[in-house]
Parts: sequence; structure tokens; C-alpha cells
Amino acid sequence: MARYQWGATESLALEEIDLGFRRYRLQPKEAEEAMLRSLRRYGQLSPVVVCEVEGRWMLLDGFKRHAAARQAPGMHTLWTRRLEADASTAKAAIYTLNALSRPVQALEEAWIVHALVREDGLSQPAAAELLGRHKSWVCRRLALLEKLTPEAREDLGLGLVSPTAARQLTRLPAGNQVDVLATARRENLTAEELRGVVDLLLIAGTQEKQRFILDKPRQALRENQALPARSWDPRMSPAGNHISRRLAKLLELLGGMQSWLRYGGRGVLELRDREPLRPGFQRLLEETRGVAELSEDFLRELHLP
Repeated sequence: MARYQWGATESLALEEIDLGFRRYRLQPKEAEEAMLRSLRRYGQLSPVVVCEVEGRWMLLDGFKRHAAARQAPGMHTLWTRRLEADASTAKAAIYTLNALSRPVQALEEAWIVHALVREDGLSQPAAAELLGRHKSWVCRRLALLEKLTPEAREDLGLGLVSPTAARQLTRLPAGNQVDVLATARRENLTAEELRGVVDLLLIAGTQEKQRFILDKPRQALRENQALPARSWDPRMSPAGNHISRRLAKLLELLGGMQSWLRYGGRGVLELRDREPLRPGFQRLLEETRGVAELSEDFLRELHLP
């Protein structure tokens, strides 16, 4: 994560502060109204953060205070704190500074990542280092903008679609996303049901099956869950059937973990979760590598005459 160099604090006229970076933030009207009441009652309690970019004082943190100050009678300046940084570091600061005061919305994170990678030309690992996140997190945030349809992005920004559901939608082509969104709204699907619908659509071989899933999603999910699992294969010995059941259970668990790692889970973890989880995931990495090597050896044995 970038280390910031701080400059002086001073008052700047509202007109001197450039709001060009506001496009990277969601601005709920209710939050601005609450800030206006606070300014009227207590005045400005903390400085906003600005950075000089190409001769302009760009606002990085304090967009609600600036919007409220423009409505507060007699308030023409804001107490500011300068951040010494280039344009890319300034954009990263919009994410890191605002994350201290409230959870940054997934769409806001995606805007920042897109700006760093697509506009400023940073590599995904470089953007991840600047933001203090993993490169896979950067990849997932890019997907929210580049793989989601405009309708899904709008719903994400309004809070009508959760980040977890949005990540599930990125697994689908654009045309399917629109249909799944319509189905989710009509049937009021939960996040887990939506994930199941996406899973079914990905393996549906015909348009008829896809239409059935979209028209009757819960029925499709029930029928899929009701498919009988073979508990005994007469072709195999008792030992072979035993290992077959263990293999099926293991594959189910690994599939769920892979889906969590790839699409849904890491974004909801907090900083305090990292250290307690680290040993378990380190062991998972070591064990799966060992199982992969031994499985490769076993498959070679199975192909011997």
C-alpha cells in the first residue's frame, strides 16, 4: 500500500477545490443532508484532503462536506490538508482514505481500479500494491465494470444488487445477465438461489433448458438437487466404492471453496480475519499440492496395461 506524504493545512475557497474525482464516489443524498445538519450545528470538525494535480487542487476525501458547505449559509471556505502525490497515488488515496470512515462500495472500488489500470496504464499487480489488495481482487473489480451490463452496474450502484450477486452475474454473457436480473427481481431470489441459477445456466445445453431455468428457477433448483446420487457402483469393489464416495464429497467441497475464492468470499472478509485464516489456507495449499502430485501418479498407474 502506498505511503502518503502530507503537506500543510490551510483554508481554501470552495471554488478553488476541483471536484473532478467525484466521479469515483457514490453520493447518497441522505448522507449529504446529514452532513449539512452537522456543519450547521458544529462547523467543520476535520479537514478535507486535497492533492495538487496539474495545477488544480483535487478533492480526495470530503465530498459530502464540500457539497454541504455549498448549501450552508455564510460558508465559503474549507479547512484542507494537502497530500503530496502523483495522479495515480491520489486516485488510490480516494479508496484508502474513504475506507477508514465507511465501507467503500464495490462499484466505487471498481471505478478506482479501472482508472488506475485502464486510464493510468498501471499493471494489475501494481494497482493491487498501490491499493494494498491482492491482484485477484483487482481483477474481480475490473470485471464488475467490464463484464457487467449497464443495467447490472446501475442496480449495483443503487444497492439493488449485492456485490456477491454482481460477481455471479459476471460469469454469464451479457444477454444472460439481463434475463437473470429480470428473473431475480420477479422471483425475489436470494443470493444463494441466484448463484444456483447461474450454475444451472452455465451447464444448460439448450435454449429450452435455459428458458425453463429462467421461467421457473426454484423448480429447476429443486429438480437439480433431487437428482439421485449413485451410492453403489456394482462394477467396483467395496474399497473402490468407498473411495468413490470420498472423492465425490471432496470434489464437492473443493468446488465450493474454488467458487468462494474466485467469485464471492474474499470481499466480505475484514482485516482482523487475515491472521486466523492464514494457517488454514497455507495448509490447504500444501495439502492440495500433495494430493495433485499423488493423483497424477495414480492416473498414470491407471493407464498402464
